[in-house]
Amino acid sequence: MITRFITEVSATFNPFLPRAKTARLFLSFLPPNARQTMKIDTKLLPKTSRESSFIQLKFKDGKQMKLDAEKLGIKGVVEEVDRHSRILSRQEELNGN
Repeated sequence: MITRFITEVSATFNPFLPRAKTARLFLSFLPPNARQTMKIDTKLLPKTSRESSFIQLKFKDGKQMKLDAEKLGIKGVVEEVDRHSRILSRQEELNGN
C-alpha cells in the first residue's frame, strides 16, 4: 500500500464487532513511522453501538475519501488508496520532483 501521499487518517469502528476487522487491518498496514508523517485519529465506538465502521483519508493534493470499511473490505480499501496514490505519484514524476 502506498502511504507517502496520505496526510491524515481517521478511523471509526467498534472493536468488539467482527465487521471492524477492515478498519483494524488498515491501521495495522500503516508504516511504523506513520505518526511522524501523518495525523492519525481513531475513534472507538462503545460495545452497544450499531454505527458502521468507516475510514476517512486526506491526501497531499487535498482530496478527501470517506470509505465504508464494512462494505469494501480490506482489499477494496487498499485498492482505492493505491489508485489515488498512483495518480499522485505519476503527477510527481511528470513535474520532475
